[in-house]
Amino acid sequence: MVGAVSDGVDFKWNVSLCKHLSSAGCSSTHSSRSFQLITAAESEATYFFLFVFCDSGQLRKSRLKHSSMRLAAIVAGVKMFAAQQLNRATQLILICSLLWIEAPGLSMSSLVSSQTEDFIDWWQHAVFYQIYPRSFKDSNGDGIGDLQGIISKLPYLAETGITATWLSPIFQSPMVDFGYDISDYRAIQPEYGSMADFDQLVHKASSLGIKIILDFVPNHSSDQHEWFKKSVARDPVYENFYVWADGKKNEQGILQPPNNWLSVFYGSAWEWNEQRQQYYLHQFTKEQPDLNYRNPAVVQAMDEVLLFWLNKGVAGFRIDAVNHLYEREDLADEPLSGKTADPLSYEYTKHVHTKDLPEVLAMVQHWRQLLDDYSAKHPDGVTRIMMTEAYADLHVLMDYYETADGVRGSQMPFNFHFITDVDCDSDARDFVYNVEKWLIYMPRGHAANWVMGNHDNPRVASRFGSASVDAMNMLLLTLPGIAVTYNGEELGMEDYREISWEDTVDPPARNAGKKDYKKVSRDPERTPFQWSNASNAGFSTAAKTWLPVNPNYLGLNLAAQQEAARSHYKVYKALIELRKLPTLRRGRFSIEPLSRAVFALRRTLKDYETIVTIINVSAKEQLINLTDFINGPHKLIVEVAGVESTYNPGQALSSSALTLAPHEGLICKLIEA
Repeated sequence: MVGAVSDGVDFKWNVSLCKHLSSAGCSSTHSSRSFQLITAAESEATYFFLFVFCDSGQLRKSRLKHSSMRLAAIVAGVKMFAAQQLNRATQLILICSLLWIEAPGLSMSSLVSSQTEDFIDWWQHAVFYQIYPRSFKDSNGDGIGDLQGIISKLPYLAETGITATWLSPIFQSPMVDFGYDISDYRAIQPEYGSMADFDQLVHKASSLGIKIILDFVPNHSSDQHEWFKKSVARDPVYENFYVWADGKKNEQGILQPPNNWLSVFYGSAWEWNEQRQQYYLHQFTKEQPDLNYRNPAVVQAMDEVLLFWLNKGVAGFRIDAVNHLYEREDLADEPLSGKTADPLSYEYTKHVHTKDLPEVLAMVQHWRQLLDDYSAKHPDGVTRIMMTEAYADLHVLMDYYETADGVRGSQMPFNFHFITDVDCDSDARDFVYNVEKWLIYMPRGHAANWVMGNHDNPRVASRFGSASVDAMNMLLLTLPGIAVTYNGEELGMEDYREISWEDTVDPPARNAGKKDYKKVSRDPERTPFQWSNASNAGFSTAAKTWLPVNPNYLGLNLAAQQEAARSHYKVYKALIELRKLPTLRRGRFSIEPLSRAVFALRRTLKDYETIVTIINVSAKEQLINLTDFINGPHKLIVEVAGVESTYNPGQALSSSALTLAPHEGLICKLIEA
């Protein structure tokens, strides 16, 4: 049963049995909650009631103080059971209800109401660690990361406290877009290894308590895929597997694309195929033709791909570019945006016919049903999950969770607001606003997620500044719900912006040309992982790596941070350990700007210590008074402090006069003054 919402976080209040409510000081009505008392069907109905706690759905309502009522109900029922005042049928009802009290269920921000038990599903409070395989670890000296390299570093992930990792594409590919152009959805890219290597990876990860999530790329395949080759040849089975259209002639009689649709990677989204004598759609590179999901055979083929990898033991999928799956059937031109005069720029038009069509939600819901059905048929206790990538309007993203009519889709529609909506110039109010708007719009019964970085955007240290790395990780890992970390962010790795044109391989950067490639290149955030100060940062023994290693690896590397008294890595590891606290797993949540420079968030759980995170996002020292925010004078005991902090774990601080250095973050527990 879904119940009270407080401070922007949803709780699930469990069903309880109650006897003699009046003697426990409980009433059958409540001024601020819609409570229902449902009598049992037995003759003892006068003694027992089931509470069904419901909520108005509005945030920031007064808290429901229900624990004494629940305790009274349980005690009364047990006493009657012991006195044998109940018949067998009602005894059974009581036993089942007591078991039901702690039954697991979904709840927003991955929090449950139980004060003593924790029934969060495995993914609802997990830290998902994104591995970019090509840059993680090279095991055979060819300069390219691979599966055996990942296997060799799984103990590192386990030691850090990671319990789930998702791999950027490892499928067979010509590597035009480095794995996002797939030529065989059921084969491993040879330079990454073999299917035997993958099986070993899943087995090793499982033995270490780590679940594997695969990057699934359904919008398009490679033009080297057999499906596309057969579609070009008009094979009856595959003729309509892709989006094909006739061209149109201009006033000069020159054949033109069917409409003005544009590629995300610059230029027309249409490419002429001489053999078939038609244009095909590609919303990304021309080597990535869009699949036609209006063809049921395509849907079936992709379902079979998902089932293939589920049977291999993966725990779910990250769905790439999901909001591009469908396009308007009549191929109408898209309206101009007015943002640029360049007719080949993706920003030239409003993408109302090629993104976020209603059919996308139906497909996401279809895949959710497939995953749920698979989980139900394989009762190993593991929920198979879906993470969806869509840079879209907030209202659209919320429908990915669940539509207005209650149909569920993605467990994790990625929340990119820390990437797209805040940066080094944002103040405390911007951070608070971007946290609260997600929680406010998120449907009840779902888990929030927070993505601080990925392979498509500049790293945290480069977006916010290296001095902010610890503070941003503190924010990420003390918010309610799911955290997503891109490999290397735990070290504070930085973008390598000085990659030469000759070494640049990213398709959008190559399309932009030598003059402008640095403005759009994603290569700087994809450089090899910096394991040590050995050659190539310990990533590879090759003479040349697929991308240059950032020269700062000599000082910024994992080995050095593991040995240092204080380091970004040690802060990150301490944060993951802290997340195991019941307060951070299922505690209530509130967040406020204390000034334009400082904001604080609070996690509270009855009978457990309150945890407070305070972050200074400014470049100046700040003196703050937390008394109002924490509801009275308390002492602060430092739990986690940053690399450059003057504070130490265990140190007692005053809540009324706390000094924070520029860009400092601090996590404390509260002690009564």
